[in-house]
Order: sequence, then structure tokens, then C-alpha cells
Amino acid sequence: GAVETLQGKAATGELLEKSVNTIRFLAIDAVEKANSGHPGLPMGCAPMGHVLYDEVMRYNPKNPYWFNRDRFVLSAGHGCMLQYALLHLAGYDSVKEEDLKQFRQWGSRTPGHPENFETPGVEVTTGPLGQGIANAVGLALAEKHLAARFNKPDSEIVDHYTYVILGDGCQMEGIANEACSLAGHWGLGKLIAFYDDNHISIDGDTEIAFTEDVSTRFEALGWHTIWVKNGNTGYDDIRAAIKEAKAVTDKPTLIKVTTTIGFGSPNKANSYSVHGSALGAKEVEATRQNLGWPYDTFFVPEDVKSHWSRHTPEGAALEADWNAKFAEYEKKYADDAATLKSIITGELPTGWVDALPKYTPESPGDATRNLSQQCLNALANVVPGLIGGSADLASSNMTLLKMFGDFQKDTAEERNVRFGVREHGMGAICNGIALHSPGFVPYCATFFVFTDYMRGAMRISALSEAGVIYVMTHDSIGLGEDGPTHQPIEHLVSFRAMPNILMLRPADGNETAGAYKVAVLNRKRPSILALSRQKLPHLPGTSIEGVEKGGYTISDNSTGNKPDLIVMGTGSELEIAAKAADELRKEGKTVRVVSFVSWELFDEQSDEYKESVLPAAVTARISIEAGSTLGWQKYVGAQGKAIGIDKFGASAPAGTIYKEYGITVESIIAAAKSF
Repeated sequence: GAVETLQGKAATGELLEKSVNTIRFLAIDAVEKANSGHPGLPMGCAPMGHVLYDEVMRYNPKNPYWFNRDRFVLSAGHGCMLQYALLHLAGYDSVKEEDLKQFRQWGSRTPGHPENFETPGVEVTTGPLGQGIANAVGLALAEKHLAARFNKPDSEIVDHYTYVILGDGCQMEGIANEACSLAGHWGLGKLIAFYDDNHISIDGDTEIAFTEDVSTRFEALGWHTIWVKNGNTGYDDIRAAIKEAKAVTDKPTLIKVTTTIGFGSPNKANSYSVHGSALGAKEVEATRQNLGWPYDTFFVPEDVKSHWSRHTPEGAALEADWNAKFAEYEKKYADDAATLKSIITGELPTGWVDALPKYTPESPGDATRNLSQQCLNALANVVPGLIGGSADLASSNMTLLKMFGDFQKDTAEERNVRFGVREHGMGAICNGIALHSPGFVPYCATFFVFTDYMRGAMRISALSEAGVIYVMTHDSIGLGEDGPTHQPIEHLVSFRAMPNILMLRPADGNETAGAYKVAVLNRKRPSILALSRQKLPHLPGTSIEGVEKGGYTISDNSTGNKPDLIVMGTGSELEIAAKAADELRKEGKTVRVVSFVSWELFDEQSDEYKESVLPAAVTARISIEAGSTLGWQKYVGAQGKAIGIDKFGASAPAGTIYKEYGITVESIIAAAKSF
């Protein structure tokens, strides 16, 4: 295996120490120059980082996106100078010496926590603790799925590992336990996590709040566990642990590595003061003396440089070998090869949009959650990277792909993922799947109100350009009797406020299909589909094309772009807007009805288009939506009226709540008469 061949060239003795100290001092110098950052973790984790990047991992520094590379995730993202130093030594063009000197500065490629979209070689965006280990579970799930689906007895073309370094902070976060519980359940044998056990948290020794037996907990979660007692200098122990972890193929492995935070610093090592601030000139000098480091800042000694330089030709050779292997595979298994290629490149099959169902006003009315299931099932046949599931609500969210079984330990080729009641872990696992390969289209589902249990992961989807599709059902008081704990109010506007995420609220079948078209096409922007539990009619005038523009006219009895009144609605309230317009037209008014599926998409249209839908000259405008009215002023204007709900919901039949809360045709008519 690759481990053995790379270990044949492993640095030993003085060169090994020098290489590890190079990593430490690149981190120390960068943090010192920025006067900002976290030197403690890189100093303590340099040995395991060195072993991983120099001896174990397979990657091609000149092509950070080579498909079958090993993935590395620094879940303890604050220690990112460790990864930047390693990428620099390994020969990645994304982290040159100049980039190290620009650590944490405006416009640099070395931000204060790792960002996949800024620094090629960084797989996922980490920093909020626990997200990275959960992303890594997603990356390992993706590998296991593709391996089960595409490997053949005579050709193993998907077989990379996923490595993680996580700290005490990640271990305390609930999301880490959610994701690691699933990793154990799924038997993700190619996931190897290094737990940096340094006993230090920001506020002091972990004795103050974290005294559980982590290894025993992980064994209970179905992980194999190993303890490396000397992570500071026990290189052979680290190597042996990795070898053992690889030999256990049916379980993920947690390698607890006991380290000293800030190793080498005579006065600050093993203290929380070294966690998150520069050492200071005096202590840097003392550390240089202590570790015998006579070099200038940011200096990489020649023998270290030449030792690491082999990764460029070796990486190119690894990729070339794999390409040759894939070419053979392609000859034998043309169809599978084409499918896998589309997942690797992200190229969607031609005509995939035609698979989406089409509806007319005569089609039987249905809840948008059910129409969503029709769309998902239609897409699963034509989008090979579509994979996902629900947090134990598949039968309510309607997310089951009927032609596939469950993704489980022994059926990893299947595409229905059972996440259990683990919303936060689910979101972060989907981020990992999305960022594994451009052609993955992961979706996940729960009740819209429970986005509150996964918002941390959803924000990272948006930030890290992970095109996850969030299928969020039971999107308003329309769910009825379950009451205010389950009824979203502020959720729509809160996601409209979040950058780089599409908030879509379709009203019927064509709009649901349109929302899916938009969501599948947006691979660098996550989408949230807010869907109804209650049955809705298919409205005349709705279309996939309209959804793509975010807001569009579905009916209008005026001429010359000057109706007396514009009524806009979203989702289940569009029907109410349309009915009110019919009534008002009977009274001789000219009324335009606008479906406002997505504020973000509408805002991106040309000024001409916006004027054609919401002409400035028409100030009599009404919006209706069963949620917070915050933000609607932008579209209804100073003279307009926003009908909505600015208090918590209630437990009662849906129709009763709509009436009591004034989300009705009558409310629109009354508002129209006030102009």
C-alpha cells in the first residue's frame, strides 16, 4: 500500500525533527506577524500533521481536486496554520511563503479559519467547532457510497481515506456526537480521526468542564479506538496507530493522541494562554533557543525543502496511475464509468430538466410536500449524484426515493440516507457530501421549524458554497394541531437574511418543479424549499420559468403595466391572493397577482424585469404570507400593506388558525379598500 511506499522515504532522526519544527515555526511566525491567531494547536499537532502529509496521505499538490485523493479535515479550524504550513511544504500553489506572511490579512489566501473556497487544498470550511468532524463523516459516506456503487471485483477505483484532526472543543459539541454516532452505525472504515487530547480549553484545563471518558464513548458509538500516549515525539506510535486503523475496515477509528499544546514553548506550553494569541517576541526567542532553531522567520531549511519536494512528482504519478486505471475501467464498464464521471465533474445529463413533472390547473391538488416527492423521484432517475434523506421524518417530509433502498453499512450503494433525529449532524454531513465531488446533489429534510436545530450547518453550507437542498416541510401554521412549537414564523425571513442561500416557497406543482430545477442547478449555493403539509390547488399561470426569476405575474386584468393594485403572495398563500383578486376584479378593480417564490432570485433580475413585475408607479400593494412580515416593506413600499403573522402560532385545525390570524381573502379585500 501507499503507506509502506511513502514510509520507505520517511524522514528520520534529525531531518524528522527539523521538518516538524519547520511546521511549528511557520505557525509561530505567521501568528506573530499577524499578531493574531492560534499557535498552540499547530505546535502540539505538528508531529501527527507531518506523518499524515509526508508519509501517509495520497494527494497531488498540483491538482488539489484530483478525485481519488485522501481528504484531510482540520475540525479544530482555529489551528489552521498547521494546515497552511503543511500545504506550503507539500508544494500546493495556494500557500506560498507570501501567503503565510499574509495570514489573517485582507484578501489573503490564508484566512483565520480554513475556507475551502479561498484555499485549494482545504476541503471544507471549519472553525465553528464540531462542524469539521461531521463534514468528514459526509466525505467518508460519499467515498463508501461511490465505492459500493462503482468498484468491481477487478477494479477498485474509489478507495480514498478521510483523515480528521479534532480537539476537545469539537468533542464537547453535540453535533460531533450526532455525526460520530452515524459514522459508527454506518461502519465508515475509511474514516480516521485524530483526537488532539491536550487537556486545554479556552477557559482553562478541561478539568473545569470536560471529564468524560471520550474513548469509551466512541467505543459505545461503534468506533475502534487507539491511544497514542506520547503525541509530542512518539512518531512510531503514530505510524503504528494509523496502520492499525487501516486494518480495521468495518469501523471508523478514533486515535486519541495526547499532546502538549504549544509544545516547545518554555513558559507557555500546556497553558491556555498559548491557545489563541501570539507568543510574543520574548517567548518566540525562548522557544527558538529551546528547540534549537537558529533560522530566520518563515525559513524552510534546504534539506527539509528537498525532502518535501518529492510530493510534486509522486502526487502527479499517483494521479496518472489512477487515470490509467480509470481508462481500463471505462473500457470494461462504459455505463458505470460515464455515470461516475458525471458525479466527478458535475456535468448533468442532457435533458434532465424534462424529467421534472408538469402540472395543469386540472391536475388533482396536493400538498407541496407530496409534489416535492414526485419531483425528487423523477430527478433520482436522471441525476446520478442525488442522495439524501430525512431526520426520522421521511414519511412526513415525503423524501423517500421509491426505486432505491436504504444506505446502510452493507448496502452503501443505495441512496436513501436515514439520519435519525440528528438535524445538526445531518446538515453538516450533507455539506461533506456536497463538497466531496461537484456532481453530488445531497438533500436533507425535516420540519421547517427544526432548521433551528441545524442552522450552524446551514450557515456553513452557504458560506462554503455547498449546494445542499434543504427540503423543509410543514412550513407554517398550515400544519395545524401540532401547535406553536412546530409552526415556523420567523424562519422565512431569517433565511432571507442569510447570504448565499436561496429561500424558495413554491405554491403548487409547477412551482415545486421550478424550485427543484433552481436547486439542482445551483451547485455553489444551497437552497431551502419551504413546503406545505396541507393540500393546495394547481394555479393557472404558474411556471418553472417564473420560479427561475424569483417573482412573476400569474394573472393581471390591467393594460399598460398599471394595475390599480398588486397582490403578492408565496406558497400556500398564493391561492388566497388569487381568490381575493378574483373578488376585487368582480368589483371592477384591475389587479395583478404576483407569485414571489424567492426574494433572492427576484433581486438578481434586471431593473427592467423588476419594473415589469412591480412598476414603481403602482403604490397600492399588498403582500400575504403566513409568517413574519419583517422585510416585506421592501416590496410593498411605504404605502403598501404586509399581511402576515408576527406572533407565535396556536394549536387548532389549520383552517381555524388561518381565520383567527387573518390570513384570509377578507383581510386582503379590507386592505385593498383602505388605499
